[in-house]
Amino acid sequence: MAEDDKIYEAVELAKATGKIRKGTNEATKALEKGEAKLVIVAKDTSPPEIIMHLPLLAGEKGIPCVEVPSKDELGAAAGIDVPTSSIAIVVEGEAKNLIKEIVKK
Repeated sequence: MAEDDKIYEAVELAKATGKIRKGTNEATKALEKGEAKLVIVAKDTSPPEIIMHLPLLAGEKGIPCVEVPSKDELGAAAGIDVPTSSIAIVVEGEAKNLIKEIVKK
């Protein structure tokens, strides 16, 4: 299974059995409060300034941040009909082991 597929699957699992925050503002808030377990950002976000602060903030807080190629697929994995630039997984649910694998890489 490709790394990106694992990330999308983790988002889907966390959405179904845990809790996710969709969108850059929500992801930023989850990071600032230290609630996020994993932050996912889409590489094809335009303009890139929208999500530039997320990897830096995640680094400061010691929270893993990963990239996926498509905001369309990220939105679909999150169960919304629109693309999303970023997502924060707040409660892992059944995605806990999958997230551990992603973070190890």
